[in-house]
Amino acid sequence: MAFDSKDTAAFKGVWVFCEQREGVIMSTSYQLLSEGRKLANDLGVELCGVVLGKGVNEQFLKALGGYGADRVYYAEHDLLETYTTDAYTKVLCDLIEDKKPEIFLIGATNIGRDLGPRCAARLHTGLTADCTHLDVDVEKYKEFLRKSSTIDVDNTKFEENKNLKMTRPAFGGHLMATIICPRFRPQMSTVRPGVMQTQAFDEAGAAKTVVEKVPVALAASDLKTEVLSVEKTAKQMVDLIGADVIVSVGRGISKDPEAGIKLAEELAGVLGGVVGASRAVVDADWIDASHQVGQTGKTVHPRLYVALGISGAIQHLAGMQDSECIVAVNKSEAAPIFQAATYGICGDLFKVVPQLIEAIKALKAQ
Repeated sequence: MAFDSKDTAAFKGVWVFCEQREGVIMSTSYQLLSEGRKLANDLGVELCGVVLGKGVNEQFLKALGGYGADRVYYAEHDLLETYTTDAYTKVLCDLIEDKKPEIFLIGATNIGRDLGPRCAARLHTGLTADCTHLDVDVEKYKEFLRKSSTIDVDNTKFEENKNLKMTRPAFGGHLMATIICPRFRPQMSTVRPGVMQTQAFDEAGAAKTVVEKVPVALAASDLKTEVLSVEKTAKQMVDLIGADVIVSVGRGISKDPEAGIKLAEELAGVLGGVVGASRAVVDADWIDASHQVGQTGKTVHPRLYVALGISGAIQHLAGMQDSECIVAVNKSEAAPIFQAATYGICGDLFKVVPQLIEAIKALKAQ
């Protein structure tokens, strides 16, 4: 039977593209599986993880069940060892056309942002990029709106359906838009790393996961490019998404950027954390882009987020406002960051931070 993306009744199940690099599953995959599990439960369908690659350890594949997957489809081939758009798109689309999932989630990583649109175009369906919230149940979606919007939910009419409601920031983060794809399948979404919570690993779930190796029809002639070698960057990349403590710097360090970043590094050191930054600091080339937190950077939710000299633009808040505890240091008492902060210190960060460092060191010495 020919594949028809408009035949919505033929599609069933929730799929997650589980990205791997050098045989290791990326943490974003666990976040998406945890969220996909909720969607699959609401729909009463199977949740499947999809892995493409070569030589991926079966223990890694089975482990996906510990984060919610009922089944794992594994496509193994020499030409899938290193990511290329043509190879991954062909294999994924062949599999989707055969199995017909109704929902397909991809992490909004560098690979995901390349792969998702290509697959959507080939499958003649829609894709919502950089999502921060997903729902299929209308009542759960209404509850989300009550907490996160100014909509009069109780006096607004909502159509009862099981379409995937894909919410993402729009207009520079100044509003949130919810998008649906009612006439085509699969409903595709790329999801920002760090915004979905990873569920606790379930040993029993991992043990019962079915790993199904799928046939791969792929030849060198299907690829328009050839990977000759993979050159790794020599610079140290910061892991913001996995950090429990983040100390971020903003435009407030402008009078002496080098000293400001050094203070942030020292404070992060005594707190056991890493250094982040606002977009203004990255744009000024004071720090590498891998440190950027915010709508155009990374979305984080550490246990402790310290904002030094950050005013609190909505684009930055979108990337860190779900942190468990936010401590803000800013010279302006009118800075928007204080509205989101758990604790606020109004003062010059170049004077306040050394005092904080000394106080923390004194407490540790006790």
